[in-house]
Amino acid sequence: MTTDAVKGPASYFPSIEKKYGRPIAEWKELIRSSPLTRHMELVAWLKTEHGLGHGHANALVAHTLAEDTGK
Repeated sequence: MTTDAVKGPASYFPSIEKKYGRPIAEWKELIRSSPLTRHMELVAWLKTEHGLGHGHANALVAHTLAEDTGK
């Protein structure tokens, strides 16, 4: 039996939405509108400016940057 469980960074999305009260699309828009472009700069920014935990911030940045680069 196979399951279609979400894997990778997107597996964090339900808990991110629940914990921080914003939809994932809103977080992605924030990331894309930031003047920062480097992965760890964006992670640090989400942590300091928006109070996200490291794992959640990392998952959002990784997923958003991967979408934007087509990887």
